[in-house]
Amino acid sequence: MSGTRRVRPSPGAAIASSPWIIVSIGVIVMVVLLVVALGSVRGRRTFAESPPPAPTMSLPELPATTPTTSTPGQATRPPTSAAGPVVPGLSPRSTVLPARPTPGPPAGTGTARPGGPSAPAPPAPPVTGRYGVVSSFDGGFIGEVRLVNTADTARGWTVRLTFPRGRLVTAWVSGAEQGSGDFTDGVFTYRSGVALAPGASVALQFHFEQTGTTRPTSCAVDGADCSGL
Repeated sequence: MSGTRRVRPSPGAAIASSPWIIVSIGVIVMVVLLVVALGSVRGRRTFAESPPPAPTMSLPELPATTPTTSTPGQATRPPTSAAGPVVPGLSPRSTVLPARPTPGPPAGTGTARPGGPSAPAPPAPPVTGRYGVVSSFDGGFIGEVRLVNTADTARGWTVRLTFPRGRLVTAWVSGAEQGSGDFTDGVFTYRSGVALAPGASVALQFHFEQTGTTRPTSCAVDGADCSGL
């Protein structure tokens, strides 16, 4: 008897007769797909969970400062700090109040001349005079200048009266030695005959006509105005 020929099983029949091979292949494929899926999901999650960039802030502009040069061995000066914020309605500069006005000199003390001190008032004359009217009548009057020596020594004196209109009739010194008088161009001038003693008083009297007034235009004793006008 000839030998029996064995029939080899085909690969499909082997796979069909061993189902665990198909299961193993399926498991491997699922593991590969799972690994691929997890990798893709992890990449997306990493991108999504990254923190957003911080918002940018605009920094204030610093004022330009002049660079300082330093020499070896010398410290560099720090830059000057920027000026603080300016309050609306106020100036960043310092406010200077206006100076108070300087009070002027008291009344009656004289005004100082520019470029130098004020001129001192002239001293009062030693012999003063006071004008008065003794009596008046139609066409004329009799007047007088009463003289007083305020000095400590005897003093002479000179009286000048101005009457633009009128005529001098006579003049005399009452109760004292007579002096000398003159009437020219409306100006009556009388000079004492003797010096007046300290503290003494004397009256120079005069008779005028057609003056139209008993008040002279001017009256002076030794250049100082008479009182009583």
